[in-house]
Amino acid sequence: MLFEPVKSGQISNRSQTKTMPKKKYLVALSDEERTQLEQLLRGGKVATRKATRARILLKASDGWKDQRIAEALNVGRATVERTRQRFVEENLAALDERPRPGNKPKLDAKAEARLIAEACSTAPDGRERWTLQLLAERVVQLQLAESYSYEAVRRVLKKTPSSRG
Repeated sequence: MLFEPVKSGQISNRSQTKTMPKKKYLVALSDEERTQLEQLLRGGKVATRKATRARILLKASDGWKDQRIAEALNVGRATVERTRQRFVEENLAALDERPRPGNKPKLDAKAEARLIAEACSTAPDGRERWTLQLLAERVVQLQLAESYSYEAVRRVLKKTPSSRG
C-alpha cells in the first residue's frame, strides 16, 4: 500500500517534507578574493554586469540562497546559478565578459568615423548624393575593409544622428 493513513496521535515513518539537494557549485571566497571584489565595487567606474557578478559572489559566499540573491540584485535565478558555476570553474575570471557569438565588426570606431565623414562629404562626380552601395564601394576602395555591404553601411549610418540639409 502506497499511502497508509496516519491516525491521530501516531507518528508517520515517512517524511512529509522534501529536502532540497545540496548546491553543486559552492562559492567559498578566500580573504584575498573577497578583498578584491569589495575593492572592485568601491572602486569607481566598473561595468554594471561585472559589478553585479561581484555582488552575486559576495552574497553567495555569505550563505544567501539563489532566489534571495536574485531578488536582491534584480537578476534571474539562472544568472546567479551560472555565476556560481563560472566562479567554481574559473575563479575571479568569472567576472569578465565572455566573447559574444557572431562575426566581429568589420570596421573599428575610427573606420566608422571615416565612413560617416565620407557620407557627409560631397557626392562623387555625376551623382547628386551618396547611395549606400556607393559608400560600401568607397569603404573597400579606401581599404577600410576587404568587403563591405550596403546593409552594413545602413546600420552604421542609422546609429548616427545626421541632418540632410
